[in-house]
Amino acid sequence: MKERVIVFGGDGFCGWPTALHLSESGYEVIIVDNLSRRKIDIELDANSLTPIKSIYKRIETWKQLTGNEIHYYNIDISVHYRRLLEVIEKHKPKAVVHFAEQRSAPYSMKSPYLKRYTIDNNTNATHNICCAIVESQLDVHLIHLGTTGYYGYSSVGLTIPEGYLNVKVDVDGDEKYLEIAYPPNPGSIYHLTKCMDPLIFSYYNKNDLMKITDLHQGIVYGTQTEETRMHEDLINRFDYCGDYGTVLNRFLMQSQVNHPITVHGTGGQTRAFIHIQDTVRCVKMALQNPPKRGNKVKILNQTSECRNILELAKIIRDITGGEIRFYRNPRNEDPDNELKFDNTGFKSLGWDPIMLDQSLMTEIIEITNKYKHRCDMSKIICTSVWNDHIQVDKTGSGEPIK
Repeated sequence: MKERVIVFGGDGFCGWPTALHLSESGYEVIIVDNLSRRKIDIELDANSLTPIKSIYKRIETWKQLTGNEIHYYNIDISVHYRRLLEVIEKHKPKAVVHFAEQRSAPYSMKSPYLKRYTIDNNTNATHNICCAIVESQLDVHLIHLGTTGYYGYSSVGLTIPEGYLNVKVDVDGDEKYLEIAYPPNPGSIYHLTKCMDPLIFSYYNKNDLMKITDLHQGIVYGTQTEETRMHEDLINRFDYCGDYGTVLNRFLMQSQVNHPITVHGTGGQTRAFIHIQDTVRCVKMALQNPPKRGNKVKILNQTSECRNILELAKIIRDITGGEIRFYRNPRNEDPDNELKFDNTGFKSLGWDPIMLDQSLMTEIIEITNKYKHRCDMSKIICTSVWNDHIQVDKTGSGEPIK
């Protein structure tokens, strides 16, 4: 009998290619998704640049191509706890992969309603999964897709460790050493939920000995994986709007539709990056290497490299001939930062990360050129601001904006 894995949020940008990769790797996959991301497309009137098929058509095509069946349940796990529990008890999975969170920082800051929605959806989803696993009395490994944004973006010069920090404290004149969770530093309501998740995991790990792996992932770029390339019906999402588009994908798309490359502020921000193909590989590696029952929460930095945003924009400008334009930063953040991550956890398991190069950018450019007729230019500029003191900038400047 195949080992079963439930992928919560398995219709999404990371969830769908992960579900296919696990299915192709021999697991029996069950997707649970309430299709909220598709509903947000309608709400924002900003569809994926790539024409994605319905979840039912996707699953049907996958079975026709591979013979592998993916089960699907439409459940809002942040609300319908009993149905969530029933799925876990019915399928008795070896592991569950948790992607079922609203994943956009700008969207989470768009209005008071969406701030509350993001907290309610993300935090309840995480807690309900943990609670259901415990109530089921099954030995299930929980794998969660977190974010490197958990750590914040300060420039202290430290290579950020994988979740835990060894510190020295003074206790009545004696030096004592402690291992503590790295101090979280959320930069948005979305990131706040990602910082609350580890507290939930820590409690259930301590109280109920749950096996948990938390993956602190960098910004994902690219759109296709080996499995999604197999048929047009399997194509993955490509978000380009100011709320959901990830920075490298947005920059490359903008260069192909004759829109300025939208650099926020000075462009001095540094971010961690990972290719979508590595996302699915890392999730499978985490699945195959669970912590032992009773061990602390396993935290891995799922990121291949760090890049400065302005330097990235210049590389794309030189490749594509696009124009760089600076826009007032809608986020409340430092104008410049440095960033270094320890990613030896995955490398010790044999991971050889994909590094950003021109061939990968060319692949993304080919996707954007094929579907650029679907781009709505009015959705490119980010209109979500972090507080009332920040104004939306739709004009931009030729010079960096402090």
